[in-house]
Amino acid sequence: MKRRNLLLPLFAWLFSLPMVAQEPGDSVQTKVLFETSMGNITIALSNLTPLHRDNFIRLVKEKKYDGLLFHRVIKDFMVQTGDLTTRLEPTPPPAPAKRNTRTPAKTQKAEPPLQTIPAEICYPALFHKRGAVAAARESDEKNPEHRSSPSQFYIIYGWDMNKPTAEYYIHQFDSVFNGKYKSTPEVIDTYAEKGGTPYLDGLYTVFGEVVEGMDVVARMQAVETDDANKPKEDIRVIRATIKEEE
Repeated sequence: MKRRNLLLPLFAWLFSLPMVAQEPGDSVQTKVLFETSMGNITIALSNLTPLHRDNFIRLVKEKKYDGLLFHRVIKDFMVQTGDLTTRLEPTPPPAPAKRNTRTPAKTQKAEPPLQTIPAEICYPALFHKRGAVAAARESDEKNPEHRSSPSQFYIIYGWDMNKPTAEYYIHQFDSVFNGKYKSTPEVIDTYAEKGGTPYLDGLYTVFGEVVEGMDVVARMQAVETDDANKPKEDIRVIRATIKEEE
């Protein structure tokens, strides 16, 4: 009895200590808000692809996506952005009048090019269902390792399909990869329910998904485009920001 009485004050003291914050687990996802000229899109980044996740977060914090175009849009397929050359730069102020000075002008250091990212293909946990966010990349001929673009990504819209069609594509997938990736019934059911583009699975890294704003993506993928799949009216990222935990 005396030993039990001694333990009670000890437990009370332990519970009075401040709680130590736990490391975020796989269930805690970073969310990124893209404010665009057509509406807002929120993307949740997967913890299964840490290289892509951390690179994406860094680019957002460095404001790399702000002002970029959705430069490639294909109906019933996807919308793509992240080409850093499409940024809308502010109009520069007029040059000041020249002065007689011997102070040499400062040279601006060129920004080093971003590096490609090793593939992190996590099929069947992550696949090209409607709303999936994946990294663009160079063709197989130039890029046999399927390394991802450091900044360009696409959001899948895809097409609607019934279960037999989904089963057909998954059968084709299994035969092409010959057991490298193992499909599941859940993948087939998701494609039949939501749609997507199953023929991209195993070839590109999916690293997140749209959790809010698929109605915006639906409107984007339906806009009129030119022969290069560029929207005839610009669709632009206004800003991208990390969302605070709700």
